Amino acid sequence: MSSGAEELGDFTASKRLIPISALAVVIGLVSSFVALLLLKLIGLATNIFYFQRWSTALVSPAGHHLGLWSVLVPVAGALLIGLMARYGSERIRGHGIPEAIESILLNGSRVQPRLAVLKPLSSAISIGSGGPFGAEGPIIMTGGAFGSMIAQLFHLSSAERKTLLVAGAAAGMSATFAAPLSAVLLAVELLLFEWKPRSMIPVALASATAGAARRYLMGLGPLFHTPAHPVFIGPAGLAGCVVAGLLAGLLSAALTRAVYAAEDAFQKLPIHWMWWPAIGGLVVGLGGLIFPQALGVGYETIAALVQGDVPKATIIGILVVKSIIWAVSLGSGTSGGVLAPLLMMGGALGGVEAMFLPAVGAGFWPLVSMGAILGGTMRSPFTGIVFALELTHDFSALLPLLVANVIAYAVTVLMMKRSILTEKVSRRGFHLSREYEVDPLEIQFVREVMRTNLVAFPEGETLAQIAGWFRPDHSPRGQHLFPVVDEQKRLQGVITRKDVRLWLADSDAKGAQTAGMLARRDPVIAYADEPLRVAVYRMAESGFTRMAVVDRANGGRLVGMISLEDLLRARSRNLTEERHRERVLRIRLPFGSRTEAAKQAR
Repeated sequence: MSSGAEELGDFTASKRLIPISALAVVIGLVSSFVALLLLKLIGLATNIFYFQRWSTALVSPAGHHLGLWSVLVPVAGALLIGLMARYGSERIRGHGIPEAIESILLNGSRVQPRLAVLKPLSSAISIGSGGPFGAEGPIIMTGGAFGSMIAQLFHLSSAERKTLLVAGAAAGMSATFAAPLSAVLLAVELLLFEWKPRSMIPVALASATAGAARRYLMGLGPLFHTPAHPVFIGPAGLAGCVVAGLLAGLLSAALTRAVYAAEDAFQKLPIHWMWWPAIGGLVVGLGGLIFPQALGVGYETIAALVQGDVPKATIIGILVVKSIIWAVSLGSGTSGGVLAPLLMMGGALGGVEAMFLPAVGAGFWPLVSMGAILGGTMRSPFTGIVFALELTHDFSALLPLLVANVIAYAVTVLMMKRSILTEKVSRRGFHLSREYEVDPLEIQFVREVMRTNLVAFPEGETLAQIAGWFRPDHSPRGQHLFPVVDEQKRLQGVITRKDVRLWLADSDAKGAQTAGMLARRDPVIAYADEPLRVAVYRMAESGFTRMAVVDRANGGRLVGMISLEDLLRARSRNLTEERHRERVLRIRLPFGSRTEAAKQAR
């Protein structure tokens, strides 16, 4: 019999990975076309709303000539979205990523087919009518919806559907931003809730497929070109990155709280939520009248920020007007993404920092702050770093981005319990954790926690002899399951304490009956060389919380007993390692004080 320890590996994977990966490649190709369609829809909606022409070219709403009538354009778009949400699907409300998280955690990764149509259409109307949003959140939800729909056509588990849903989401982001690696990181940090080959490989292949398809559909990156920056910026520059990270973390916290403060305010209105986006649209229209560059996605403004060619008035306008209309509109429950607005506001923050931080080069501080605000607001520092690099191809900024992102991340995790993406999930009565670690039960074995001091009955032991073990002065305490073994100590069955009591109370029970005759055969058992996680799963599947432990290498010889209490003790050992503090090394000076000498003498 092979040893269970020999079968253990660093990763869990099966041949199911191959067909799932093949489906993920197909989903990646489909999602790239979906991303193109969404961008075309945004362009079409913008041209219709602001320029009254039929064109799918991406244009900025800031160049319109509607005058005061432009205030009503976002209101009209928001009214359409409210109607679509009420009579189509309420799940089109929001910026997409929380909705994708909910589909994964609560709905078995099942997404309604109509959402794949309504989400991109509502987002195109929202952004095209001046909504200060990006396309990434909607395309993540839409790509995920198509991935889920394709998965639902096959006989798959919930975990496999989740993988394909996330594959579609990552592929959509990869195709939209020419950022295949950051799309995978976003999937791992926000959507998969695991780091396993079974999910990471298909998601990565889907993202790579969409990234390759983008070359033929929309062209190559980078999306934003930056001037050349020095490879090393010196101690003063790195200190400036710390400052940039602190400010990005504070702005991230302020933006998150502003969005949910706006949502709370809308909740108090005595009108149906269908009308809330129209009120948010009115705020957007007024903001656009003051500062037209705040309308729409604003890719051209982001490009100008990282080029370092933006007037101070524009920088202040972005920080004030864009922040206000974005928070209010998003809080109203309309449809739109958060990444592009965060990039713009982060870039504007960097423009302010460039006025007092060391001069490192044009557009440097907007680039660093752009990445830092992503890492801080979404609590995804690696995604923020790699996303900024893939958007600009400025790999000289890697070290500054690392410093600023980690500082921003530290500020937000210390200031807020949840991110802008998970707060909405929490407000709907659910909780999720985004901390990944190896389960202690995965790396501890049954042999480490099993009890070896136990009572086991030989199979030839009579009922009368067994009864002697249950005298009031001799009853084995704490043991409720009694193994029955043969002469070689091999497990033959088990007897419960309840069984013994019933037999003893039965007047027809014969004293000549033996443990082997009374034992329950084929009991649920644990092996000494298997991880505790396997034992936990076996308990959950069988409903038994106590199991005999055998050594499979010695023909099933009984070696101990394990119970739920022992598993909890193993978990408490991990808590002790986290909480118990001690000084391991001590520095002894050659000439200590008299007080120290007295302590040592005692």
